[in-house]
Amino acid sequence: MSTPALTFSHDQAEAFDQIAEALRALGIDLEDETLSPAQDGRALIMAVMGKAGSGKTMLLSHLYKSLEKTGAEIVSGDYESRKKREKRSVAILAPTNKAASVLRMQGVPATTIHRILYTPVYDPEYERIAEWLAGEGERPEMEGLTDQALERALAFYKTNRSIPGALAAAGLRGSDFITGWKRREDPLDIGLIDEASMLDDRQFEDLKEIFPALVLFGDPAQLAPVNQSGTMVFDKLKDEAKLTLQRIHRQEATNPILDLAHALADPEIGFEDFERLIEESARKDDRVVWGQRVEVDLMARSPVLVWRNATRIRLINAFRRVHGAPEDALLPGEPLICDGLELPLKHRKRRLDLEARGLIKGAQVVYLGPGRKPGFSRLHVVGAPDPQVSAASIVKIEMPDEEEPFIPYAARMGATFLHGAAVTIHKAQGSQWENVQVFAPDLYAAARMGRNEAGQPLWKRLAYVAITRAQERLFWVVRNRLSRPEFPLSTDDLPKPAATLTLEAEE
Repeated sequence: MSTPALTFSHDQAEAFDQIAEALRALGIDLEDETLSPAQDGRALIMAVMGKAGSGKTMLLSHLYKSLEKTGAEIVSGDYESRKKREKRSVAILAPTNKAASVLRMQGVPATTIHRILYTPVYDPEYERIAEWLAGEGERPEMEGLTDQALERALAFYKTNRSIPGALAAAGLRGSDFITGWKRREDPLDIGLIDEASMLDDRQFEDLKEIFPALVLFGDPAQLAPVNQSGTMVFDKLKDEAKLTLQRIHRQEATNPILDLAHALADPEIGFEDFERLIEESARKDDRVVWGQRVEVDLMARSPVLVWRNATRIRLINAFRRVHGAPEDALLPGEPLICDGLELPLKHRKRRLDLEARGLIKGAQVVYLGPGRKPGFSRLHVVGAPDPQVSAASIVKIEMPDEEEPFIPYAARMGATFLHGAAVTIHKAQGSQWENVQVFAPDLYAAARMGRNEAGQPLWKRLAYVAITRAQERLFWVVRNRLSRPEFPLSTDDLPKPAATLTLEAEE
Protein backbone atom coordinates (compact mmCIF):
# COMPACT_ATOMS: atom_id res chain seq x y z
CA MET A 1 0.00 0.00 0.00
CA SER A 2 1.56 3.27 -1.10
CA THR A 3 0.47 5.79 1.56
CA PRO A 4 2.04 4.29 4.69
CA ALA A 5 5.13 3.21 2.76
CA LEU A 6 6.07 6.89 2.41
CA THR A 7 6.74 7.13 6.15
CA PHE A 8 7.38 3.51 7.12
CA SER A 9 10.63 1.63 6.92
CA HIS A 10 10.62 -1.29 4.49
CA ASP A 11 9.77 -3.90 7.14
CA GLN A 12 7.05 -1.71 8.68
CA ALA A 13 5.43 -1.21 5.27
CA GLU A 14 5.62 -4.95 4.58
CA ALA A 15 4.01 -5.75 7.95
CA PHE A 16 1.28 -3.15 7.35
CA ASP A 17 0.52 -4.68 3.96
CA GLN A 18 0.27 -8.19 5.39
CA ILE A 19 -2.07 -7.05 8.16
CA ALA A 20 -4.16 -5.06 5.64
CA GLU A 21 -4.44 -8.13 3.42
CA ALA A 22 -5.60 -10.28 6.34
CA LEU A 23 -8.18 -7.65 7.38
CA ARG A 24 -9.42 -7.40 3.79
CA ALA A 25 -10.32 -11.10 3.96
CA LEU A 26 -12.43 -10.22 7.03
CA GLY A 27 -14.32 -7.47 5.19
CA ILE A 28 -12.19 -4.47 6.24
CA ASP A 29 -10.48 -2.72 3.34
CA LEU A 30 -7.97 -0.16 4.63
CA GLU A 31 -6.99 1.02 1.14
CA ASP A 32 -10.52 1.74 -0.09
CA GLU A 33 -11.65 2.73 3.44
CA THR A 34 -14.69 0.47 3.26
CA LEU A 35 -16.29 -2.04 5.61
CA SER A 36 -18.39 -5.14 5.07
CA PRO A 37 -20.43 -6.92 7.76
CA ALA A 38 -18.51 -9.39 9.88
CA GLN A 39 -18.83 -13.04 8.88
CA ASP A 40 -19.18 -15.76 11.48
CA GLY A 41 -16.34 -18.21 11.66
CA ARG A 42 -13.68 -15.89 10.21
CA ALA A 43 -10.77 -15.40 12.61
CA LEU A 44 -7.35 -13.76 12.61
CA ILE A 45 -4.41 -13.80 15.01
CA MET A 46 -1.16 -12.09 14.04
CA ALA A 47 1.84 -10.87 16.00
CA VAL A 48 4.10 -7.90 15.24
CA MET A 49 7.37 -8.45 17.06
CA GLY A 50 10.38 -6.19 17.36
CA LYS A 51 12.87 -4.80 19.82
CA ALA A 52 12.80 -1.30 21.24
CA GLY A 53 13.00 1.34 18.52
CA SER A 54 11.80 -0.95 15.74
CA GLY A 55 8.61 1.05 15.20
CA LYS A 56 5.91 -1.16 16.75
CA THR A 57 4.06 1.79 18.28
CA MET A 58 4.25 3.77 15.02
CA LEU A 59 2.76 0.82 13.15
CA LEU A 60 0.01 0.35 15.75
CA SER A 61 -0.86 4.06 15.55
CA HIS A 62 -1.06 4.00 11.73
CA LEU A 63 -3.18 0.87 11.86
CA TYR A 64 -5.61 2.48 14.33
CA LYS A 65 -5.90 5.63 12.20
CA SER A 66 -6.49 3.56 9.06
CA LEU A 67 -9.21 1.55 10.79
CA GLU A 68 -10.83 4.75 12.05
CA LYS A 69 -10.96 6.12 8.50
CA THR A 70 -12.96 3.09 7.39
CA GLY A 71 -15.68 4.07 9.86
CA ALA A 72 -14.90 1.35 12.41
CA GLU A 73 -16.20 2.27 15.86
CA ILE A 74 -13.53 2.82 18.53
CA VAL A 75 -14.42 0.95 21.74
CA SER A 76 -13.14 2.78 24.81
CA GLY A 77 -14.29 0.59 27.71
CA ASP A 78 -15.87 3.60 29.46
CA TYR A 79 -19.33 3.34 27.99
CA GLU A 80 -21.15 1.41 25.30
CA SER A 81 -24.65 2.25 24.19
CA ARG A 82 -27.28 -0.47 24.47
CA LYS A 83 -28.50 0.62 21.07
CA LYS A 84 -27.46 -2.14 18.71
CA ARG A 85 -25.59 -0.91 15.67
CA GLU A 86 -24.33 -3.04 12.83
CA LYS A 87 -20.87 -1.51 12.87
CA ARG A 88 -17.39 -2.95 12.82
CA SER A 89 -15.33 -2.00 15.87
CA VAL A 90 -11.75 -1.82 17.08
CA ALA A 91 -10.30 -1.67 20.59
CA ILE A 92 -6.70 -0.75 21.42
CA LEU A 93 -5.61 -2.46 24.62
CA ALA A 94 -2.64 -2.70 26.98
CA PRO A 95 -2.11 -4.84 30.09
CA THR A 96 -1.62 -1.89 32.48
CA ASN A 97 -2.89 1.67 32.96
CA LYS A 98 0.63 3.03 32.51
CA ALA A 99 1.13 1.21 29.21
CA ALA A 100 -2.28 2.42 27.99
CA SER A 101 -1.45 6.00 29.03
CA VAL A 102 1.78 5.91 26.98
CA LEU A 103 -0.35 5.18 23.89
CA ARG A 104 -2.94 7.83 24.81
CA MET A 105 -0.18 10.44 25.01
CA GLN A 106 0.55 9.62 21.37
CA GLY A 107 -3.06 10.11 20.33
CA VAL A 108 -4.08 6.44 20.40
CA PRO A 109 -7.27 5.90 22.48
CA ALA A 110 -6.02 2.88 24.42
CA THR A 111 -7.59 1.30 27.47
CA THR A 112 -6.71 -1.66 29.68
CA ILE A 113 -7.61 -5.25 28.94
CA HIS A 114 -9.62 -5.35 32.16
CA ARG A 115 -11.83 -2.44 31.08
CA ILE A 116 -12.80 -4.42 27.98
CA LEU A 117 -13.39 -7.71 29.80
CA TYR A 118 -15.79 -5.97 32.18
CA THR A 119 -18.29 -3.30 31.14
CA PRO A 120 -19.98 -0.70 33.37
CA VAL A 121 -23.71 -0.86 34.03
CA TYR A 122 -25.12 2.68 34.05
CA ASP A 123 -28.16 3.85 35.94
CA PRO A 124 -30.82 4.33 33.20
CA GLU A 125 -31.44 7.96 34.21
CA TYR A 126 -27.80 8.95 33.92
CA GLU A 127 -27.31 6.84 30.81
CA ARG A 128 -29.23 9.55 28.96
CA ILE A 129 -26.33 11.92 29.72
CA ALA A 130 -23.83 9.35 28.47
CA GLU A 131 -25.75 8.89 25.22
CA TRP A 132 -25.88 12.67 24.71
CA LEU A 133 -22.13 13.02 25.32
CA ALA A 134 -21.44 10.18 22.89
CA GLY A 135 -23.58 11.89 20.22
CA GLU A 136 -26.32 9.30 20.34
CA GLY A 137 -29.12 11.22 22.06
CA GLU A 138 -30.70 14.59 22.75
CA ARG A 139 -29.45 16.91 25.47
CA PRO A 140 -31.18 15.70 28.65
CA GLU A 141 -33.11 17.78 31.15
CA MET A 142 -32.67 16.39 34.64
CA GLU A 143 -33.81 17.60 38.02
CA GLY A 144 -30.88 18.56 40.20
CA LEU A 145 -28.44 18.88 37.28
CA THR A 146 -27.96 22.43 36.02
CA ASP A 147 -27.10 23.56 32.51
CA GLN A 148 -23.73 24.68 33.87
CA ALA A 149 -23.06 21.16 35.17
CA LEU A 150 -23.94 19.66 31.79
CA GLU A 151 -21.66 22.15 30.05
CA ARG A 152 -18.80 21.17 32.37
CA ALA A 153 -19.44 17.54 31.52
CA LEU A 154 -19.46 18.28 27.78
CA ALA A 155 -16.26 20.36 27.94
CA PHE A 156 -14.49 17.60 29.87
CA TYR A 157 -15.65 14.92 27.42
CA LYS A 158 -14.50 16.89 24.37
CA THR A 159 -11.01 17.10 25.84
CA ASN A 160 -10.65 13.71 27.55
CA ARG A 161 -13.21 11.42 25.83
CA SER A 162 -14.10 9.86 29.19
CA ILE A 163 -17.78 9.39 30.14
CA PRO A 164 -17.10 8.70 33.86
CA GLY A 165 -14.76 11.68 34.04
CA ALA A 166 -17.33 13.90 32.36
CA LEU A 167 -20.05 12.84 34.79
CA ALA A 168 -17.69 13.42 37.69
CA ALA A 169 -17.03 16.91 36.28
CA ALA A 170 -20.78 17.50 36.48
CA GLY A 171 -20.59 16.85 40.21
CA LEU A 172 -21.71 13.23 40.26
CA ARG A 173 -20.08 10.40 42.19
CA GLY A 174 -19.26 7.12 40.53
CA SER A 175 -21.80 5.35 42.73
CA ASP A 176 -24.49 7.72 41.38
CA PHE A 177 -24.27 6.65 37.75
CA ILE A 178 -22.47 3.27 37.67
CA THR A 179 -24.54 0.61 39.41
CA GLY A 180 -22.11 -2.24 38.83
CA TRP A 181 -19.87 -4.09 36.40
CA LYS A 182 -20.55 -7.19 34.36
CA ARG A 183 -18.44 -9.63 32.45
CA ARG A 184 -18.71 -8.89 28.75
CA GLU A 185 -21.16 -11.19 27.05
CA ASP A 186 -21.21 -9.87 23.50
CA PRO A 187 -18.05 -10.30 21.43
CA LEU A 188 -16.28 -7.37 19.85
CA ASP A 189 -14.46 -7.28 16.51
CA ILE A 190 -10.79 -6.25 16.18
CA GLY A 191 -8.32 -6.00 19.07
CA LEU A 192 -4.90 -4.33 18.81
CA ILE A 193 -2.89 -5.43 21.86
CA ASP A 194 0.23 -3.50 22.87
CA GLU A 195 2.91 -4.91 25.24
CA ALA A 196 1.74 -8.43 24.34
CA SER A 197 4.93 -9.92 25.82
CA MET A 198 3.25 -9.36 29.22
CA LEU A 199 0.21 -11.52 28.43
CA ASP A 200 -0.16 -14.87 30.11
CA ASP A 201 -2.10 -17.79 28.64
CA ARG A 202 -5.27 -17.03 30.61
CA GLN A 203 -5.43 -13.41 29.43
CA PHE A 204 -4.79 -14.56 25.86
CA GLU A 205 -7.68 -17.05 26.04
CA ASP A 206 -9.97 -14.31 27.41
CA LEU A 207 -9.04 -12.05 24.50
CA LYS A 208 -9.62 -14.79 21.92
CA GLU A 209 -13.12 -15.30 23.31
CA ILE A 210 -13.97 -11.62 22.73
CA PHE A 211 -12.06 -10.74 19.55
CA PRO A 212 -12.23 -12.84 16.36
CA ALA A 213 -9.39 -10.66 15.02
CA LEU A 214 -6.32 -9.99 17.19
CA VAL A 215 -3.08 -8.23 16.28
CA LEU A 216 -0.46 -8.51 19.03
CA PHE A 217 2.45 -6.08 19.37
CA GLY A 218 5.34 -7.23 21.56
CA ASP A 219 9.05 -7.32 22.24
CA PRO A 220 10.50 -10.87 22.30
CA ALA A 221 13.61 -9.65 24.13
CA GLN A 222 11.66 -8.76 27.27
CA LEU A 223 11.08 -11.01 30.26
CA ALA A 224 8.28 -13.56 29.95
CA PRO A 225 5.42 -13.49 32.50
CA VAL A 226 6.53 -15.11 35.75
CA ASN A 227 4.06 -18.01 35.41
CA GLN A 228 4.93 -18.82 31.79
CA SER A 229 8.23 -20.70 32.22
CA GLY A 230 10.10 -18.33 29.91
CA THR A 231 7.57 -18.40 27.06
CA MET A 232 5.34 -15.72 25.57
CA VAL A 233 1.94 -16.13 23.95
CA PHE A 234 3.21 -15.40 20.44
CA ASP A 235 5.73 -18.22 20.74
CA LYS A 236 2.83 -20.60 20.04
CA LEU A 237 1.73 -18.88 16.82
CA LYS A 238 2.57 -20.29 13.40
CA ASP A 239 5.57 -18.69 11.67
CA GLU A 240 3.38 -17.14 8.96
CA ALA A 241 1.40 -15.30 11.65
CA LYS A 242 4.53 -13.60 13.02
CA LEU A 243 5.80 -10.35 11.53
CA THR A 244 9.23 -9.19 12.67
CA LEU A 245 10.36 -5.55 12.60
CA GLN A 246 14.05 -4.75 12.50
CA ARG A 247 15.73 -1.79 14.12
CA ILE A 248 15.15 1.62 12.50
CA HIS A 249 18.66 2.97 11.97
CA ARG A 250 17.71 6.61 11.65
CA GLN A 251 16.44 6.42 15.26
CA GLU A 252 19.59 4.67 16.48
CA ALA A 253 21.83 7.57 15.56
CA THR A 254 20.05 9.92 17.94
CA ASN A 255 19.26 7.65 20.89
CA PRO A 256 22.14 6.35 23.02
CA ILE A 257 19.70 4.46 25.28
CA LEU A 258 18.53 2.34 22.35
CA ASP A 259 22.15 1.83 21.29
CA LEU A 260 22.90 0.32 24.70
CA ALA A 261 19.78 -1.85 24.66
CA HIS A 262 20.61 -3.30 21.27
CA ALA A 263 24.27 -3.84 22.18
CA LEU A 264 23.05 -6.54 24.57
CA ALA A 265 22.21 -8.73 21.55
CA ASP A 266 25.93 -9.28 20.92
CA PRO A 267 26.63 -12.79 22.30
CA GLU A 268 30.28 -11.85 22.94
CA ILE A 269 29.56 -8.94 25.25
CA GLY A 270 29.94 -9.61 28.98
CA PHE A 271 28.81 -7.57 31.95
CA GLU A 272 32.10 -5.69 32.35
CA ASP A 273 32.20 -4.95 28.61
CA PHE A 274 28.67 -3.61 28.79
CA GLU A 275 29.45 -1.33 31.70
CA ARG A 276 32.38 0.12 29.74
CA LEU A 277 29.92 0.92 26.92
CA ILE A 278 27.72 2.74 29.43
CA GLU A 279 30.66 4.77 30.72
CA GLU A 280 31.60 5.73 27.17
CA SER A 281 28.00 6.75 26.38
CA ALA A 282 27.80 8.82 29.58
CA ARG A 283 30.92 10.78 28.57
CA LYS A 284 29.44 11.57 25.15
CA ASP A 285 25.74 12.16 25.90
CA ASP A 286 24.03 13.48 29.03
CA ARG A 287 21.02 11.24 28.38
CA VAL A 288 23.10 8.45 29.91
CA VAL A 289 24.39 9.00 33.44
CA TRP A 290 27.03 6.91 35.23
CA GLY A 291 25.59 7.30 38.71
CA GLN A 292 27.57 7.00 41.93
CA ARG A 293 24.38 7.04 44.03
CA VAL A 294 20.63 6.65 43.80
CA GLU A 295 18.94 10.04 43.29
CA VAL A 296 16.20 10.08 45.92
CA ASP A 297 14.18 12.91 44.31
CA LEU A 298 13.57 10.78 41.22
CA MET A 299 12.26 7.86 43.29
CA ALA A 300 9.00 9.64 44.15
CA ARG A 301 7.70 9.34 40.58
CA SER A 302 9.95 6.80 38.85
CA PRO A 303 11.05 3.82 40.94
CA VAL A 304 14.57 2.47 41.09
CA LEU A 305 14.61 -0.76 39.07
CA VAL A 306 16.16 -3.72 40.87
CA TRP A 307 16.38 -7.49 40.50
CA ARG A 308 16.39 -8.68 44.13
CA ASN A 309 13.55 -8.16 46.61
CA ALA A 310 16.03 -7.53 49.41
CA THR A 311 17.45 -4.59 47.44
CA ARG A 312 13.95 -3.26 46.77
CA ILE A 313 13.01 -3.32 50.46
CA ARG A 314 16.30 -1.73 51.55
CA LEU A 315 15.95 1.15 49.07
CA ILE A 316 12.31 1.78 50.03
CA ASN A 317 13.19 2.08 53.71
CA ALA A 318 16.13 4.38 52.92
CA PHE A 319 13.79 6.56 50.83
CA ARG A 320 11.30 6.86 53.70
CA ARG A 321 14.05 7.61 56.25
CA VAL A 322 15.63 10.47 54.32
CA HIS A 323 12.18 12.04 53.85
CA GLY A 324 11.47 11.75 57.57
CA ALA A 325 8.40 9.59 57.03
CA PRO A 326 6.90 8.34 60.32
CA GLU A 327 6.70 4.60 60.86
CA ASP A 328 2.95 4.67 61.49
CA ALA A 329 1.79 6.83 58.57
CA LEU A 330 2.40 7.73 54.93
CA LEU A 331 3.33 11.18 53.70
CA PRO A 332 1.29 12.74 50.85
CA GLY A 333 3.27 12.16 47.67
CA GLU A 334 4.66 8.73 48.58
CA PRO A 335 4.49 6.30 45.64
CA LEU A 336 2.67 2.96 45.96
CA ILE A 337 2.16 -0.14 43.81
CA CYS A 338 -1.18 -1.97 43.89
CA ASP A 339 -0.50 -5.56 44.95
CA GLY A 340 -4.02 -6.86 44.33
CA LEU A 341 -7.35 -6.87 46.12
CA GLU A 342 -8.23 -8.51 49.40
CA LEU A 343 -11.95 -9.02 49.01
CA PRO A 344 -14.02 -12.18 49.59
CA LEU A 345 -15.90 -13.72 46.67
CA LYS A 346 -19.23 -12.35 47.89
CA HIS A 347 -17.91 -8.84 47.22
CA ARG A 348 -17.32 -9.48 43.53
CA LYS A 349 -19.11 -6.24 42.56
CA ARG A 350 -16.78 -4.18 44.71
CA ARG A 351 -13.77 -5.98 43.28
CA LEU A 352 -14.86 -5.13 39.73
CA ASP A 353 -15.46 -1.51 40.72
CA LEU A 354 -11.96 -1.14 42.14
CA GLU A 355 -10.31 -2.86 39.19
CA ALA A 356 -12.31 -0.96 36.60
CA ARG A 357 -11.17 2.34 38.14
CA GLY A 358 -7.55 1.35 37.65
CA LEU A 359 -6.66 -0.40 40.91
CA ILE A 360 -5.42 -3.57 39.26
CA LYS A 361 -2.36 -5.53 40.33
CA GLY A 362 0.76 -3.60 39.36
CA ALA A 363 -0.94 -0.19 39.07
CA GLN A 364 1.27 2.75 40.09
CA VAL A 365 -0.40 5.00 42.65
CA VAL A 366 0.52 8.16 44.56
CA TYR A 367 -0.81 8.55 48.11
CA LEU A 368 -2.69 11.84 48.52
CA GLY A 369 -3.87 11.55 52.13
CA PRO A 370 -6.38 9.79 54.36
CA GLY A 371 -9.96 9.37 53.17
CA ARG A 372 -13.09 10.47 55.01
CA LYS A 373 -13.72 7.00 56.43
CA PRO A 374 -11.34 5.02 58.65
CA GLY A 375 -9.15 2.77 56.52
CA PHE A 376 -9.77 4.78 53.35
CA SER A 377 -7.04 6.55 51.36
CA ARG A 378 -7.21 9.21 48.70
CA LEU A 379 -5.13 8.02 45.76
CA HIS A 380 -3.90 9.16 42.35
CA VAL A 381 -3.79 6.22 39.91
CA VAL A 382 -0.97 6.99 37.48
CA GLY A 383 -2.06 6.70 33.85
CA ALA A 384 -5.76 6.21 34.56
CA PRO A 385 -8.13 8.49 32.59
CA ASP A 386 -9.88 9.49 35.84
CA PRO A 387 -6.93 9.25 38.21
CA GLN A 388 -8.14 10.33 41.65
CA VAL A 389 -10.09 7.84 43.74
CA SER A 390 -10.84 7.27 47.40
CA ALA A 391 -10.71 3.60 48.31
CA ALA A 392 -10.47 1.23 51.25
CA SER A 393 -6.74 0.47 51.47
CA ILE A 394 -4.35 -1.97 53.06
CA VAL A 395 -0.85 -0.48 52.83
CA LYS A 396 2.12 -2.76 53.55
CA ILE A 397 5.56 -1.36 54.31
CA GLU A 398 8.10 -4.18 54.12
CA MET A 399 11.04 -4.00 56.52
CA PRO A 400 14.55 -5.47 56.10
CA ASP A 401 14.98 -8.84 57.84
CA GLU A 402 11.31 -8.87 58.91
CA GLU A 403 8.97 -11.56 57.60
CA GLU A 404 5.78 -9.58 58.23
CA PRO A 405 5.33 -6.07 56.76
CA PHE A 406 4.38 -3.05 58.85
CA ILE A 407 0.84 -1.90 58.01
CA PRO A 408 0.27 1.83 58.68
CA TYR A 409 -3.24 1.75 57.17
CA ALA A 410 -5.59 -1.21 57.06
CA ALA A 411 -9.22 -1.41 56.07
CA ARG A 412 -11.10 -4.65 56.67
CA MET A 413 -11.01 -5.25 52.94
CA GLY A 414 -10.01 -3.35 49.82
CA ALA A 415 -7.01 -2.62 47.62
CA THR A 416 -3.61 -3.70 48.94
CA PHE A 417 -0.46 -1.69 48.28
CA LEU A 418 3.29 -2.05 48.53
CA HIS A 419 5.62 0.93 48.51
CA GLY A 420 6.64 2.05 45.02
CA ALA A 421 9.95 3.91 45.45
CA ALA A 422 11.70 0.80 44.09
CA VAL A 423 10.26 -2.08 42.05
CA THR A 424 11.59 -5.23 40.48
CA ILE A 425 12.39 -5.16 36.78
CA HIS A 426 9.72 -7.82 36.20
CA LYS A 427 7.03 -5.50 37.63
CA ALA A 428 8.34 -2.56 35.57
CA GLN A 429 7.48 -4.22 32.25
CA GLY A 430 4.85 -2.31 30.32
CA SER A 431 5.76 0.98 32.01
CA GLN A 432 7.99 3.82 30.94
CA TRP A 433 9.28 6.85 32.78
CA GLU A 434 11.06 9.98 31.64
CA ASN A 435 14.01 9.18 33.95
CA VAL A 436 14.95 5.62 34.94
CA GLN A 437 17.49 4.54 37.54
CA VAL A 438 18.84 0.99 37.20
CA PHE A 439 20.57 -0.49 40.25
CA ALA A 440 23.59 -2.08 38.58
CA PRO A 441 24.91 -4.11 41.58
CA ASP A 442 21.82 -6.30 41.30
CA LEU A 443 22.48 -7.02 37.62
CA TYR A 444 26.10 -7.79 38.44
CA ALA A 445 24.84 -10.35 40.97
CA ALA A 446 22.62 -11.92 38.27
CA ALA A 447 25.62 -12.06 35.91
CA ARG A 448 27.78 -13.77 38.56
CA MET A 449 25.11 -16.43 39.04
CA GLY A 450 25.27 -17.36 35.35
CA ARG A 451 21.53 -17.96 35.01
CA ASN A 452 19.85 -18.17 31.59
CA GLU A 453 16.27 -17.56 30.50
CA ALA A 454 14.98 -18.67 27.08
CA GLY A 455 18.56 -19.20 25.88
CA GLN A 456 19.75 -15.71 26.93
CA PRO A 457 21.81 -14.75 30.00
CA LEU A 458 19.33 -13.52 32.59
CA TRP A 459 21.33 -10.37 33.34
CA LYS A 460 21.05 -9.32 29.68
CA ARG A 461 17.27 -9.76 29.64
CA LEU A 462 17.02 -7.82 32.90
CA ALA A 463 19.28 -5.06 31.60
CA TYR A 464 17.37 -4.83 28.31
CA VAL A 465 13.98 -4.47 30.02
CA ALA A 466 15.31 -1.96 32.58
CA ILE A 467 17.08 0.22 30.01
CA THR A 468 14.12 0.36 27.63
CA ARG A 469 11.87 1.71 30.40
CA ALA A 470 13.69 5.07 30.03
CA GLN A 471 12.05 7.59 27.70
CA GLU A 472 14.57 10.43 28.05
CA ARG A 473 17.36 9.69 30.51
CA LEU A 474 19.03 6.56 31.90
CA PHE A 475 20.87 6.51 35.25
CA TRP A 476 23.13 3.45 35.66
CA VAL A 477 23.73 3.43 39.44
CA VAL A 478 26.92 1.58 40.38
CA ARG A 479 27.17 2.20 44.14
CA ASN A 480 24.89 1.40 47.05
CA ARG A 481 24.42 4.98 48.19
CA LEU A 482 21.44 7.33 48.39
CA SER A 483 21.42 11.10 47.93
CA ARG A 484 19.60 13.45 50.29
CA PRO A 485 16.38 15.00 48.93
CA GLU A 486 16.50 18.52 47.54
CA PHE A 487 12.70 18.81 47.72
CA PRO A 488 10.09 17.56 50.19
CA LEU A 489 7.49 15.08 49.01
CA SER A 490 4.55 16.81 47.36
CA THR A 491 1.50 16.17 45.19
CA ASP A 492 1.65 19.51 43.39
CA ASP A 493 3.08 17.90 40.24
CA LEU A 494 0.07 15.64 39.72
CA PRO A 495 -2.62 16.70 37.23
CA LYS A 496 -5.70 18.10 38.93
CA PRO A 497 -8.89 16.16 38.13
CA ALA A 498 -12.35 17.60 37.62
CA ALA A 499 -13.64 15.57 40.58
CA THR A 500 -12.78 12.66 42.82
CA LEU A 501 -14.55 9.31 42.37
CA THR A 502 -15.28 7.55 45.67
CA LEU A 503 -15.11 3.79 45.71
CA GLU A 504 -17.05 2.57 48.72
CA ALA A 505 -15.37 -0.80 49.15
CA GLU A 506 -16.45 -1.17 52.77
CA GLU A 507 -19.72 -1.37 54.61
